[in-house]
Amino acid sequence: MPQVFDNIDKHLLTALSEAMGLSERSDFCVGYFNLRGWRQIDSLVEKWAGGDGHCCRLLVGMQQLPQDQLRAAMGLVKGEEQIDQATALRLKRKLAQEFRDQLMVGIPTNDDEAGLRRLASQISAKKVIVKLFLRHPLHAKLYLLFRRDPVNPKIGYLGSSNLTMAGLSKQGELNIDVLDHDACDKLAKWFEDRWNDRFCIDISQELVEIINNSWARPEPIPPYQIYIKMAYHLSQEARAGLTEFRIPSDFGQKLFEFQKAAVQIAAHHLNKRGGVVIGDVVGLGKTLMATALARIFEDDHGVETLIICPKNLVRMWEDYRQQYRLRAKVLSITQVQRELPNLRRFRLVLIDESHNLRNREGRRYRAIAEYIAANDSRVILLSATPYNKTYLDLSNQLRLFIDEHEDIGIRPEKLLRELGETEFIRRHQCPVRSLAAFEKSQYADDWRDLMRLYLVRRTRSFIQENYAKVDPVRNRKYLEFSDGTRSYFPIRVPKTVKFKISDKDADDQYARLFADDVVNVVNDLRLPRYGLGNYQKPSPHQPPTADEARVLADLSRAGSRLKGFCRTNLFKRLESSGHAFILSIERHILRNFIYLHAIEKGLPIPVGTQDMGLMDSWANDQDTDLWDPADGDNGEETDPTTRIRRAMTEQEIRNRASEVYSTYATHFRRRFKWLKPHLFDDALADDLRKDVDALLKVLKKAGSWDPERDAKLQALIFLLTKQHSNDKVLVFSQFADTVNYLTEQLKAHGLQAVEGVTGDTDDPTAIAYRFSPVSNGKRNQIDPSDELRVVLATDVLSEGQNLQDCSIIVNYDLPWAIIRLIQRAGRVDRIGQQSDTIRCYSFLPADGVERIIRLRSRVQQRLRENAEVVGADEKFFEDQDDAQTVRDLFTEKAGILDGEDDTEVDLASYAYQIWKNAIDRDPELAKIVPALPNVVYSTRPHKPTADQPEGALVYLRTAEGNDALAWINKDGVSVTESQFAILKAAECQPDTPALPRHEQHHEMVAKGVKLIVETEKSVGGQLGRPSGARFRTYERLKAYAEAVKGTLFATPELLKAIEDIYKYPLLQSATDTLNRQLKSGISDQALAELVVSLRADARLCRVAEDVESTEPQVICSLGLRKQE
Repeated sequence: MPQVFDNIDKHLLTALSEAMGLSERSDFCVGYFNLRGWRQIDSLVEKWAGGDGHCCRLLVGMQQLPQDQLRAAMGLVKGEEQIDQATALRLKRKLAQEFRDQLMVGIPTNDDEAGLRRLASQISAKKVIVKLFLRHPLHAKLYLLFRRDPVNPKIGYLGSSNLTMAGLSKQGELNIDVLDHDACDKLAKWFEDRWNDRFCIDISQELVEIINNSWARPEPIPPYQIYIKMAYHLSQEARAGLTEFRIPSDFGQKLFEFQKAAVQIAAHHLNKRGGVVIGDVVGLGKTLMATALARIFEDDHGVETLIICPKNLVRMWEDYRQQYRLRAKVLSITQVQRELPNLRRFRLVLIDESHNLRNREGRRYRAIAEYIAANDSRVILLSATPYNKTYLDLSNQLRLFIDEHEDIGIRPEKLLRELGETEFIRRHQCPVRSLAAFEKSQYADDWRDLMRLYLVRRTRSFIQENYAKVDPVRNRKYLEFSDGTRSYFPIRVPKTVKFKISDKDADDQYARLFADDVVNVVNDLRLPRYGLGNYQKPSPHQPPTADEARVLADLSRAGSRLKGFCRTNLFKRLESSGHAFILSIERHILRNFIYLHAIEKGLPIPVGTQDMGLMDSWANDQDTDLWDPADGDNGEETDPTTRIRRAMTEQEIRNRASEVYSTYATHFRRRFKWLKPHLFDDALADDLRKDVDALLKVLKKAGSWDPERDAKLQALIFLLTKQHSNDKVLVFSQFADTVNYLTEQLKAHGLQAVEGVTGDTDDPTAIAYRFSPVSNGKRNQIDPSDELRVVLATDVLSEGQNLQDCSIIVNYDLPWAIIRLIQRAGRVDRIGQQSDTIRCYSFLPADGVERIIRLRSRVQQRLRENAEVVGADEKFFEDQDDAQTVRDLFTEKAGILDGEDDTEVDLASYAYQIWKNAIDRDPELAKIVPALPNVVYSTRPHKPTADQPEGALVYLRTAEGNDALAWINKDGVSVTESQFAILKAAECQPDTPALPRHEQHHEMVAKGVKLIVETEKSVGGQLGRPSGARFRTYERLKAYAEAVKGTLFATPELLKAIEDIYKYPLLQSATDTLNRQLKSGISDQALAELVVSLRADARLCRVAEDVESTEPQVICSLGLRKQE
């Protein structure tokens, strides 16, 4: 009687091994051959001599997938399967690829690697010969062994086991041994017939090549190729854009290569995701790139473009629209509330200087977002500063075209690993693959993952490193235009202009204003107009109307945020110029008196906008208080309080307040919300009056401002008339009052060709053309007599304009964010700049910067004490590093204004550049690297440090197709998962030698895969509300399974049920049942039994049968090892 081997009572592998140990050759026929499974028997084959009669002949049948078999059997059209030589060769290539694919799944091990190498060696030594039987599908599983035994020369095993680890020893099978001589002879003849069949093709040599090209190869792969493979895969999005889109021909000669690449990558993002942020740093040509991108979509998709930009850039964009034949409308951002609700549909919206929309509470923001949503428009955002201190700046811009709960395909992995997905959902109640989820993360790694999908950003240093040529004569880097002219990269040189402040001089105007008593007054201001919600009566005798109730609710939400803006703006204006500060104090007093006039007369109080963005000097250089210039009446945009002439007495100010109130109530009534004074308690009038009294004392102490004794102004005049008497100079201030004052004074001192630009200037672009005609292509249109030598401007001119005919910048006041200084320098440090140096002057007190630092620290302390929120740029000076920045400016430290870091480059562009540079140097890599199979590895020399230890860099493609990287140290602990940091750690040179791998390299790879996969689920993950049946059931059963682990209650069925609840939605009947049972107080054990029962009856979840379960794939790994 034959023996039965079912791998339960008896294992086939045991019997087969014993028989092989007594044999001298074998013939195996299997339907499937797992190359890694060969190591179960390779040692038994190794002792055979090899060659005819002393080897293992392995015949592999060609199997069809079950669905293919069913289709062939049940198909409506049937025919005889014909095999010919061409078909056989095609099938051979197909099956060879399947063998390659075997080695590109799973995680490598030391045993697998050794086994595969032995298999290749045995095939090369003719100890193993492998053929494919292709005449027809062959499912037979036969193991025939031949030995020198006169009683039993042959022994066979026949059944269901393939030549795999599972088939030989693990999964349930059915096999029998065959010892009968006649039966064995017939089986041997059956095998021989098929082995010698015309369409039984030898694949032995191909298998050797497959193994020797895989991760199990005996010769190591150069580490540089693994580094380039990482960059190749990480740059997939960038490479896709470069192949999918073509630059319009009329742009071909006007764009540099780096600009063309940016346009094509951005086009891919825009086409795939509906929006893109072009975030190249200042001066790299974003305007031209965005124009080319819009033209691509106009030409390819027939769309028209709506361009929304700051008012000062409208003319510039009109020029671009005409020059490049855009089918576009240009709209000032100040007009969006009025124009967009009734504007026809534009399928593409381009927003220039989009960082001005980082506050989604503003009315302009809402108007634009609603238009984009209503018209399903694609969106191009342009900004050199897409995010400042907080990543929410970026997400608020992305929200213009991404719904906060839309599935964006990736998750904030670092945050989820810290919290766990269930805890995240419990806390934040938002989908994990959404923009809203990323907004909960403070981790830069999470945001870099997000930005890789939507942001194209390169820095000046990145362009210099990868696209610039070197002039050996001038030893300078440059870009070359198509006509051969060069654009050099200048050096930014910080310089200081020192002006004297003397506390001992009673006539020193600045000393009086910087005195402690003045600073204390500003710090102690109550600012009631900016916190009206604090004065609301809880139960007024006459309740508010419905409209008034809505206004009051807005006041409550505004809280103390507006106070923070007002207080910091007063100090900013103090630093800017004494003249501007005094004007602000006067206006503040006047505006308080307008409120007091209304309260005293029992008239409605005019409540201005609560939009914080309008008080941020980044977007508004006017001292407009709570006045919204976009809410125009009769076309008027200027607040009457900004045009006051100084009134020296309180009565004169009161009279002016009465006049302005009348103007508000008649001509500008729609600009304001109106609230009756009885809705507020008496403390409002008291605090208004107290602030007035305090500020009147400041005015009295300051006295009349005398320009002739203005040390700062005199220092500027000296700079312009003595140091740079013939040079073009661009002078920046944050405030229109300062610019107007300086313009007036410079002209009064006889300076010619001087002009000022503020937010109120009708046509800033015209002034930019007169100041910088060459860089704007207007040389032939600007008469030399109209050309300007000195331009004084607010930051409205630090965005979007080409001013590189000039190479001297003067910062008359010091912004509270270093990024503003960098952006100002970028106005002249642009493509086309001919000067070798950009001189950037900053005005600072002659006695040092501690006065400025001390003032700012006192302001910050008061803001924290009052919990007053300030603008995004103020946040830069919350850190000690920012105080150091001011000191570095004072000492003229080199590089302080460069402000760039390669980590600012988007990862897709960075990785693509690595790939491009590599294949430019060695074109053969373009074939070698894509052909490297998955799972390959190498090891490079590494100098370990505490934060960069020895270990392995693991690159994984998750089940959802996302890229994930991990750096695992020798102890199996994660070092970082930052894709940028890991790519930098992988960096090496083409001649970097490959070292022998760590003994535990494959174990480290396995640890990295486990780390990544633990929180990556292929389906599901949305458990719903914490109060819902699915969430509550999952939570309880998860805790229960943990509690009963290792007991009889911890059944596989329970674990599978818990996994199903996580992955799939509940059926409605299951939801109803579980809700009832949970409400009745069911025990954990009973709940577990109920869920297992529901699953067994297919009544638990709606399982997505058509969802293909995909496995994560190891792309490659790179060991980091200390060289002995």
